[in-house]
Amino acid sequence: MDGTKKMSMMQLTVLVAVNMMGSGIIMLPANMAKVGAISLLSWIVTALGSMAIAYGFAQAGLLNQRTGGMAAYAEDAYGKGGYFLTFFLYFLSLAIGNVAIAISAVGYLAAFFPWLSSSPMSTCIGVILLIWITTAANFGGPRITGRIGAITVWGVIVPVAGLSLIGWFWFKSSTFAEAWNPQGMSLMKGMDSSIALTLWAFLGMESAAQNSDAVENPKRDVPMACMLGTLGAAVIYVLSTTVIQGIVPNKELAESTGPFALAYSQMFSPAVGSVIRALAILACLGSLLGWQFTIAQTAKTAAEDHLFPRFFARVNKMTAPVIGMIVMGVVQTLLAFSTASPSLGEQFAVLVNLAVVTNVIPYIIALSSLMVMMRRAGVPDHTYKLNTFVATVAMLYSTYAIYASGMEAVLGGTIVLALTILIYGFLAPRFPSPVVTEPVRG
Repeated sequence: MDGTKKMSMMQLTVLVAVNMMGSGIIMLPANMAKVGAISLLSWIVTALGSMAIAYGFAQAGLLNQRTGGMAAYAEDAYGKGGYFLTFFLYFLSLAIGNVAIAISAVGYLAAFFPWLSSSPMSTCIGVILLIWITTAANFGGPRITGRIGAITVWGVIVPVAGLSLIGWFWFKSSTFAEAWNPQGMSLMKGMDSSIALTLWAFLGMESAAQNSDAVENPKRDVPMACMLGTLGAAVIYVLSTTVIQGIVPNKELAESTGPFALAYSQMFSPAVGSVIRALAILACLGSLLGWQFTIAQTAKTAAEDHLFPRFFARVNKMTAPVIGMIVMGVVQTLLAFSTASPSLGEQFAVLVNLAVVTNVIPYIIALSSLMVMMRRAGVPDHTYKLNTFVATVAMLYSTYAIYASGMEAVLGGTIVLALTILIYGFLAPRFPSPVVTEPVRG
């Protein structure tokens, strides 16, 4: 004992669930309603797949505690090339995700400022404004950013969790039945259409193992907390998105830009709906503020490791990597322009699908490294077999998620993957090759 008070497994479980449940859930009911309540079946597949992914990363985190997370796991099996590929794709997925979060905020803001959803261009302008406001707000350094996000995230969690508990008093089975399958899809088609959307709500599970040094028995508690935390989030997601389909008629829900606010408005009054809407906006802005800083800080670390240009590592007097923040603000602005769609919901779906593809490829690379890590660590045979089985399930689910994201997202992800490999070709000479070749004799 070092005298430091450690967390219990239950405390770590709650922490894992809270970290996962950011702003990803608040636009999902509207997008899932476009498919119908049949899309709820995808939660079952995604919950099982996400638990397998979380378990695989928990095991990897116990065997490799170097900085870098997923990228460090990939390095164990694939060297520096695997590190960069995993890191860069994941880095881009964060930038894409930021734009999706900004769209969620604009959707809830549109009730107060209707012009925001009046045309694709006005929505795009609103998204870009939020991106730059939260970028500039981070110029003051990290002291306040983390605290704001830790508080505002409850603006989403409390209404969503609350709806999953009390919403059943307003649930109508006839409303739910009418919403079940309005497009007459097959079960598989219905699930395929929503896998990427439901996985979007679980992204972030890969960071669950980062608190392994905060519990008494990490080998026992971390995998259990990751599994139970993911399961807890899944229960709230399933209950809240199910009950809302029985409260709000499907057509209204599908056209809504603030589905949870609409539900509370119908349950209580428009005033209560406005309060929920304001809380959701605050949660989105807090989440976006935190991710803007995280992504710039990640680029700074990459620059210090000679993976990114040096200007990403320059900081101001408040230790904020301002130049990196501005560059990433420009990247997100271009993403907002390039994904502009006829409606706010369609643009959200395009970004979510692309974020999922660029996110799960690093998952597959990092999880496939677990076998190498276990062999080197000499884990017992039964542990090796169990972990290999779960990691294989996780990788197969991730592959299915890529397929379910659709041709457009797969095409975009493939182009990003090709460019990532191209970039690494220029960086590779900076790092010693693991293979020593004999000089060519002429």
